[in-house]
Amino acid sequence: MSSYDYDVVVLGSGPGGYVAAIRAAQLGLKTAIVERESLGGVCLNWGCIPTKALIHNAEVLETLHNAKTFGFTFENLTVDWGAAVKRSRDIVGRQTKGVAFLMKKNKIDVIEGHGTFTDPHTLDVQPSEYTPNAKARTVSAANIIVAVGARARGLPGLELDGDRIIQYRDALVLEDVPKKMVVVGSGAIGVEFSYVYGSYGTEITLVEMLDQLLPLEDPEVAAEVTKEYKKSGIKVMTGTRTEKVERTENGIKVTVKNLKNDETTTLEADKVLVATGVQPNTDKAGLDKAGVAMDKRGMVEIDANMRTNVPHIYSIGDCTGKLALAHIASAQGIVAAETIAGVETVPIPSDRYIMLPRCTFCNPQVASLGLTEAQAKEKGYEIKVGKFPFMPNGKAQALDAKVGFVKIIADAKYGEILGAHLVGPTVTELLPELSLAQFMEITPAEIARTVHSHPTLSEVLMEAAHALEGHAIHM
Repeated sequence: MSSYDYDVVVLGSGPGGYVAAIRAAQLGLKTAIVERESLGGVCLNWGCIPTKALIHNAEVLETLHNAKTFGFTFENLTVDWGAAVKRSRDIVGRQTKGVAFLMKKNKIDVIEGHGTFTDPHTLDVQPSEYTPNAKARTVSAANIIVAVGARARGLPGLELDGDRIIQYRDALVLEDVPKKMVVVGSGAIGVEFSYVYGSYGTEITLVEMLDQLLPLEDPEVAAEVTKEYKKSGIKVMTGTRTEKVERTENGIKVTVKNLKNDETTTLEADKVLVATGVQPNTDKAGLDKAGVAMDKRGMVEIDANMRTNVPHIYSIGDCTGKLALAHIASAQGIVAAETIAGVETVPIPSDRYIMLPRCTFCNPQVASLGLTEAQAKEKGYEIKVGKFPFMPNGKAQALDAKVGFVKIIADAKYGEILGAHLVGPTVTELLPELSLAQFMEITPAEIARTVHSHPTLSEVLMEAAHALEGHAIHM
């Protein structure tokens, strides 16, 4: 019998942590999870789920504004931002209860409070600001999975105050829609909130220091999103650095500099949303007491099976710095649990992360995996590229969602998929076919010969594959 309280303790209950706990329990391990705030972590409570609810509200509102296209006319449209926020929070509540049910079903002990290492096998759990009634206790485990996640990062001169200089958590629960907002950073958080608030009438200026919106995406994809954002009234300033922020009597002034010509511009707004990335919560976990190695960013260093340098301590999710996405954390959690249990698993080596799916829920949506054309060429590949727009697609026409395209990049010699870049209607739902194909080494030639239902948006995947092989049908 083990001298420890548990076989596995998971520190953090986000989409990585709670999935790891469930898989560990399924494999017969006595499991507990330590959570300082709410089950489901940032993703469920303050990220993926509530933002998607607000985004859908924005999509419905956009459809109503274009109702004439569908043959509807009406007067006196009333928009209730408070109802949108309430709907998103109600969804969060239901999802959190769902995770709690899964913990109970799988006989996983949920320990409330903030956990920190006191030695490599022991966590000291104390009440947190979110769980003031939690019972202080010590928990020991044969194996510990660190899933502490990350938090919003401010910038010098852009320190978050939750009032005029805000982060995503604040943006999710604003009582009123601001008249003007400056959004600093154009990654997923920046472009998604720009779309939501822009749809509700906020005058948005989106500031990005690098040369394109969505800097990690294919340049053609970024250009398509930029075009649509500008068309919708969002002001986009790329190649622009935020220099200074001043609080005024009525709002805030933001001084920005164009990095190409050094011209400065002063923007006035009610709120500034800082969306410049995240920093790991590893500084709050006492990892030094456990001897866990981290890089200079404070990210936990892991191998393909999520092991740290301490053999019985594993780490998953945003705090590993691999790819800060919920589905990546979940996949890592399963690998960690299966490794601990000693069963067969599918490791994720460092060079595999580039091929894992990435999604941005702006409008038009963006989904991608793998290398861009430039990156593939830099790595020395001889490539073939197939690209097909949504415009000719019958389902897209029926939906009045004709913007965007699918681009597939493949190795010219073997047909291996090296990258896929999608922008357009619900492309986040289309990406899994290409993700599966890449993982199982299915080639574009085989995708092209796979019969796709008609009329569906998925036919654009087939057409892009045909295009790569040199015989696009509907173009």
